[in-house]
Amino acid sequence: MRERDDPEVIGRRVQRLRNQRGLTQRQLAEPAYTPAYISTLEAGRVRASDEALRHIADRLGVAFEELAVGRPAHLATDLRLRLTEAQRVLADGRAEEAAAQYAVLRAEAEAHALGCEHAAALLGLGECALETGQLTAAREYFEQAEERLADKTLPVRVPALRGRAVAHYLAGELRYAVYLLETALDELNRGGLHDPDALLLLYASIIGPYMDMGAHARAAQAAELALALAPQAGDPALVARMHRSVARTLLAEGRAAEADASLAKAAELYRRLSLRTELANCHWMRGYVCAQNGELERAEDELRQAYAMLSQTRAALYRSQAAVELADVLHRRGKSGEAAELLEGVLGDFSSERGAVHAAGAHRLLGIIAEDARDTEAAEEHYVRALSLLERAGAAGDLADLCRLLGDLFRRTGRVEAALDAYRTGLGHRTAPGTTTLGPAPAQPPL
Repeated sequence: MRERDDPEVIGRRVQRLRNQRGLTQRQLAEPAYTPAYISTLEAGRVRASDEALRHIADRLGVAFEELAVGRPAHLATDLRLRLTEAQRVLADGRAEEAAAQYAVLRAEAEAHALGCEHAAALLGLGECALETGQLTAAREYFEQAEERLADKTLPVRVPALRGRAVAHYLAGELRYAVYLLETALDELNRGGLHDPDALLLLYASIIGPYMDMGAHARAAQAAELALALAPQAGDPALVARMHRSVARTLLAEGRAAEADASLAKAAELYRRLSLRTELANCHWMRGYVCAQNGELERAEDELRQAYAMLSQTRAALYRSQAAVELADVLHRRGKSGEAAELLEGVLGDFSSERGAVHAAGAHRLLGIIAEDARDTEAAEEHYVRALSLLERAGAAGDLADLCRLLGDLFRRTGRVEAALDAYRTGLGHRTAPGTTTLGPAPAQPPL
């Protein structure tokens, strides 16, 4: 409980409550105290003891806490119930509605100095901002939540830290996102803080940045550790998220059937939990799995479903990322016109600070479509834009592939030296992917 209010504030509160109940100072004081004492207390000239305040609270029919700090009885419980409702609204894909609820809860928790509830509301606002693609706001909310939880143990702070890392990741700052997540993992594991939920959340979140950086070995190891932790985790939403992330590494290892099975498990959990955005992301990843496995018709169906679901939930950034994956499948199915139209429609949702890797993917695909149409000038422009975005993000694997495309374009148009420079750049990013840009791997949990 926060420190009690000063005597003048408590005195005015006692007087107000006494008058509301129609009690005299004598009736409030007896049998333990005198009317003069109550008069002095209401005037703010004496600091009442806890014993005196408990007597007065009992006579007034209020909780001691309400009298001492002005906090209504059961407020904390009520706030927690409403936080759960806001979480359910967010899980149902109504991020803007959830954000409005979290904003009210944040204000109430702050006004009554309820630190944990205040932090929970900030976390909720951060998740809403991630959902709607407001990455700067999301990062600020998560930072404020971390500040509120500064005196708590690391496992308690992990959701806020993870949220901040995801905001940096979606902004294209892959290296810093990995640094934040690895640092937390190392501290948890070396310190013996074996919290399955916290570890699972961190391992599931780090797979995406690892994959985009070309650090496939670390992504695979993170996936294996996440799978080992899953039976110990108490949060089914975390288990579902883990299955979705692990599917990426299974796919990278050529284990398409296992990846699809992992995603099916995640989808079933999300159906039960009504987490519509995460369910949409499962359809997205299953579409990606099918595309990599050559099942283009099924891939298109899954990605269209993901795109439609994300459009309904107004998850703008995720919707635009799914659109890039869908456009790739449409192009491979000979629907290049529809693919280009889809990409042009979502490019405005991206920037170098917001979804940089998928923005580069959109420019890369538009470049390929332009090359197919014999428009080499437009193709080069899109490739160069994609190259700039990927270099900033540090997405090594994608960068190497793009350098090959750009080099081939230069070679076909007679610019041999420029082609050689592009190939050399790509080869540099192919050297030991994931080992030249990352420090030592974090300590492993004692599984």
